[in-house]
Amino acid sequence: MAEGAKTTAQRREPVTKSTANEIFRAAQSQATVCGLTHKFYRYPARFSPEFARAAIQAFTKPGDTVFDPFMGGGTTLVEASVLGRKTVGIDINPLAVFLARAKTAPLTERDIVEIRGWSEALNAALSLRNQTVGADEWARHGYLRNISDRTTWAIRKTLELGLIQMRKLRTPRQRRFARCLLLRTAQWGLDCRSAIPSVSDFRQRLSQHVEEMLAGASAYREALWHSGELHRAQLPRPLCLMRSVIGVENDNRLRSVFPPALILTSPPYPGVHVLYHRWQVKGRRETPAPFWVVGSRDGKGASYYTFGDRKKPGLDFYYENLLAAFKSLAMIADRRTMLIQLVAFSDA
Repeated sequence: MAEGAKTTAQRREPVTKSTANEIFRAAQSQATVCGLTHKFYRYPARFSPEFARAAIQAFTKPGDTVFDPFMGGGTTLVEASVLGRKTVGIDINPLAVFLARAKTAPLTERDIVEIRGWSEALNAALSLRNQTVGADEWARHGYLRNISDRTTWAIRKTLELGLIQMRKLRTPRQRRFARCLLLRTAQWGLDCRSAIPSVSDFRQRLSQHVEEMLAGASAYREALWHSGELHRAQLPRPLCLMRSVIGVENDNRLRSVFPPALILTSPPYPGVHVLYHRWQVKGRRETPAPFWVVGSRDGKGASYYTFGDRKKPGLDFYYENLLAAFKSLAMIADRRTMLIQLVAFSDA
């Protein structure tokens, strides 16, 4: 792969020292992730929007296609969209696909007004005295595991009530935003916490999050206007698909957008433990509750999302999958395609 990348780079204009320095600086940025819709959810192992922006600006021009085959929370897609690029992302995780779609679907002014009105009536609707319906089937399939004990049940019931209220919103786009709001606040309240917040604190944080997210959605919409994307029929909204990168060259849905000018991604890290699909509640007690909140089924183990068990000697299965993935990427690229990946290691 290193030789192929070198050959591709030789067919392009030389990268200036200042451009290279900017990309390396952005890749190592320790700045808090913020701006646009990037704070909609804290997806594990996400890379910096600064890094994505620097790479896209360095190696593409408006109208080019940027492809992220391990899109995760959609950082690449958000940044490429506001820079006027065509954007395509895929991931095997339904949670990632939900998030990428939620973060890249611009809200209209009417959407924002209606969501704000809905949120203002939310506190009264989230009273624990109110009746809940609809979570029994999710509970039977284990999606409420480890969030139903004496310290977590109140947060779980508040989420149930929120999901009922979500149905009052008028459009799928608005309801997706509401699910993302509940998901973000539930992650704040449950994930990697030893002490669970009170329902009062949870509601207060929910109100704070809705204003932050609406501000981010407004900034994203304004950035799209400035880039011209909302004016140009030839620049469709980001395409987010749930599928593996292996065999992507045979997907008829993507033939018209390939080859991409840039493949910008961060694949699963070799030997690094990352939970892409679970929260950890009160220590290491895992819950699949995120899938319940977004209304999507899961049922896969951690190794499914990380190319194999990190404890397996030699990581053979990991590298077999990675090789198959990059063979497929080679099939959809051409000599002008630049591939940039950000990788982390358990042992530097």
